[in-house]
Amino acid sequence: MTTLSSTLDLPVEGMTCAACAARIEKQLNKLEGVSANVNFASEKVHVAFDAAAASPEQIVETIRKAGYGVPQQTLEFALQGMSCAACATRIEKQLNKLPGVEAVVNFASEKAHVRFTPGLSDAAQLIAAVARAGYQAQLSTTDTRAEERQRKLAHYRAELQRFWISAALTLPLVAQMAVMFGGGGGNDAHQELLPRWLQLALATPVQWWIGWRFYSGAWNSLRGGAGNMDVLVALGTGMAWLYSAVVTLVGLQHQHVYFEASATVITLVLLGKILEARAKARTSAALEALIRLQPQTARVERDGQLVELAVAAMLPGDIFVVRPGEAVPVDGAVIEGVSSLNEAMLTGESMPVTKQPGDKLFAATVNGEALLRCRATGIGSHTLLAGIIRMVEQAQGSKAPVQRLADKVSAIFVPVVGAIALLTFVGWWGLTGEFTQALVNAVAVLVIACPCALGLATPTAIMVGTGQGAKAGILVKDAEALEIAEKILVLAVDKTGTLTQGKPLVTDIAPGDGVSADELLQVAAALEQGATHPLATAILARASETNSAPLPVQNLRAEPGKGLRGDVNGAVCLLGSPAFLAAEGLVVDSAALLPLQQAGKSIVAVARAGHVLGIIAVADPLRGTTRAAVARLNALGVEVVMLTGDNPQTAAAIAREAGITRYQAEVLPGDKAQAIASLKAEAAKRGGRVGMAGDGINDAPALAAADVGFAMGAGSDVAMETAGVTLMRDDLNSVADAIDLSRATLAKIRQNLFFAFIYNVLGIPLAALGMLNPVIAGAAMAMSSVSVVSNSLLLKRWQAKKS
Repeated sequence: MTTLSSTLDLPVEGMTCAACAARIEKQLNKLEGVSANVNFASEKVHVAFDAAAASPEQIVETIRKAGYGVPQQTLEFALQGMSCAACATRIEKQLNKLPGVEAVVNFASEKAHVRFTPGLSDAAQLIAAVARAGYQAQLSTTDTRAEERQRKLAHYRAELQRFWISAALTLPLVAQMAVMFGGGGGNDAHQELLPRWLQLALATPVQWWIGWRFYSGAWNSLRGGAGNMDVLVALGTGMAWLYSAVVTLVGLQHQHVYFEASATVITLVLLGKILEARAKARTSAALEALIRLQPQTARVERDGQLVELAVAAMLPGDIFVVRPGEAVPVDGAVIEGVSSLNEAMLTGESMPVTKQPGDKLFAATVNGEALLRCRATGIGSHTLLAGIIRMVEQAQGSKAPVQRLADKVSAIFVPVVGAIALLTFVGWWGLTGEFTQALVNAVAVLVIACPCALGLATPTAIMVGTGQGAKAGILVKDAEALEIAEKILVLAVDKTGTLTQGKPLVTDIAPGDGVSADELLQVAAALEQGATHPLATAILARASETNSAPLPVQNLRAEPGKGLRGDVNGAVCLLGSPAFLAAEGLVVDSAALLPLQQAGKSIVAVARAGHVLGIIAVADPLRGTTRAAVARLNALGVEVVMLTGDNPQTAAAIAREAGITRYQAEVLPGDKAQAIASLKAEAAKRGGRVGMAGDGINDAPALAAADVGFAMGAGSDVAMETAGVTLMRDDLNSVADAIDLSRATLAKIRQNLFFAFIYNVLGIPLAALGMLNPVIAGAAMAMSSVSVVSNSLLLKRWQAKKS
């Protein structure tokens, strides 16, 4: 009999009835060595299984094949102990060994973003995996951010204190070296200013107290089965110190000592790490600024009284008050009051936005001149600000495809450098017979090699780039979308809501002879009462501006696909297309009609008692910035293609007005994805990618089909979920800004990778050839990663262009 020694408890999604539970149970029990029990009420399955016959992955896959899902969970961990990219690669490898785990480790932010299947793995197992790799991990949430900042600050201060102690102990050794070189550089030991016992006394604390972090890190790394930067520094400086200590203690006065080299290298590397930490902290400054925007308290109505409550204690539906100059505490809707709000921190738009009863307002935006009474609609993690923070964190924690090469190099970097150092030592000793020269050159090889610059090249640029984007209202879902956006050659755009305002308006009123514009509008509004289609909404809105009471209508009936017929003040009235009136024997004046039709406007004709009263033109006007945005995209080398369901005549008019030379008319919502596929095939021949900008639910398939989707900020949640980039402003200029940001970020990444590779490609051979002193090598290594991070920080100069 099979022993079912292992158990699993898995959540299941997609069950709608008990039959679903029975189906899953039946499929699982077909597996050899598996006994399953599905609880429909709790939406969980308990599985006992023989680990020799079935695996957890096989069980999860069986549930999915049955048509149901095992939902994944995402956690973020703050990591400690990493010293270079090889550490990040090692942790990532260990985490991804666990069943159902997908992990990405960001060396720059010292975070691990982990997706896992509950039941197959949990937080404790993930932390244990990091510990096995030789590092420490703690769960990172919004509640632990302050604690993490304090811990990093305390660590930074401790490192700074150790650096100053190290510098004080190293300075006499460096001064002696400078005097020796300045005085003719003799190789005679008698020219040493400091007795060797004093040099040993100064160098030993630097090596074994200040530098203990390198030995500890090296041990943890090697214990985990890999090498990192700590191994190189510990090995290089340790060899120099050990050799010098033996020479001193044995009394070999004719031999050189290298206490100044070992101490100086450790001091310089420590300085480099401190400067790197300061620079890295600045890369996430934009995210920290977003987090700080959230107000901590709110003025909430309780039992008719205003009380000050912590934002965390608020509930949906709470009534709260925002005084002039205060920040809005949560997302809500205005109940009373009219004021203007500054939304620049969320959208990048500097102009205040007027808010009145019924309008939405968002957490962290700043109220202007008047008091507002509001109802809470989104609190905590359900505010727009929280969603922006999540997207920025997600993007900063993701890995760009361009980073893969650096990861591969980092994984083998330390063993390769170790082998080169060994060959250098053996080669120099064998060819010259000089042990000390061979040792010095091997130490230089170990010390100058730096995988840190490789590991920081991509993530630091991504962090700064996505942070700058967030400040400009450009939210990037992941690093891959940012990288692909650089290659966009074709941008497909939906017309309604993207190029246009998305709200039809009455643009022209052309009354017939002896008829006033108000009279024409009154009759049209009477017939359109109660209708909800866009043309009716536009006519009723325009009529409401005249402040005249609506005329009564009787016997109103619709003529499907044609128009409306009804009695207004006892006269039979008609409203519809010019063709509808023509069928009734009424001819619309072509002199007024043709120019409006050629402009692509929708025409509503009105007649009363057998006479044409006139025509009303309705159009969805272009946004004021659309034409300039199209011109800007063209200047960036991006061809704009309009996709619209309108007829060719209307589409041509809109395209002409927007400055678009290529368009596709009569494209149904379901056909947009196919249109995108055709554009992708065409762009691929030129080595480019296709983007899609849209805002509606019917744009979601096309946004998903494009290489990069851009969801306009006022659009649907579905569109934003599908798109790779969400734009907080309803302005096509934001797409141009996003492409410009992508190109600036990728340029910085390439500069960083070039510098990191060329530094190691040139530095290691020079050290192996004996052309670099270990102290110079140590200084170069310390500054290489600082230079990469500093170059990434230059992205802070990027600004969205004002439209």
